[in-house]
Amino acid sequence: MLTSLADHVDRLADALPALRRARPVLARWGDVLAGRLLGGARLLAAGNGGSAAEAQHLTAELVGRFDRERRPLSAIALHADTSSLSAIGNDYGYTEVYARQVRGHARPGDVVLLFSTSGRSENLLAAAGAAHEAGALSWALTGPGPNPLARMCTDAVCLPGDAATVQEMHLVALHMLCRAVERGIEVRSALALPGGETID
Repeated sequence: MLTSLADHVDRLADALPALRRARPVLARWGDVLAGRLLGGARLLAAGNGGSAAEAQHLTAELVGRFDRERRPLSAIALHADTSSLSAIGNDYGYTEVYARQVRGHARPGDVVLLFSTSGRSENLLAAAGAAHEAGALSWALTGPGPNPLARMCTDAVCLPGDAATVQEMHLVALHMLCRAVERGIEVRSALALPGGETID
């Protein structure tokens, strides 16, 4: 058991350099999100299983707060509407459970962020296609690349490792993204007021 636990930590350590290399992308995403969400756009997030939990974690941080007071931001975890999820799955099949919601909710200027350890889930690929149809940006946080979801999306961060390692790296990445969003809001607030004051 001790060897197994040590191996788990070693796998995380092996994946960290890729996460460090992803910092510029996550910083850019955070800045884009700050501008778009402050301007009235919304974030739609989705994933399956543990990745659904990651999507909901992200939207909770944005609607609530991460580490500073600010206005709430519009962010929706698509799997959390269980009535829509089950109705769409029943009527159209599981492949459409996110795509149909994206078609209903997404507008030009919105961002669709998809979490996947494999990058091959059919319902997420369909959601990426629906995002393009809607004129929304599509971003993916995935496991090892290249993979179909990363190729379909406007931009992607692909992280190495097994499913557990990838999910743990995705948690760190979403926290980095939240920090970048709040930094982007802070910068915009400072520029908007005389004397460099900030607002919530």
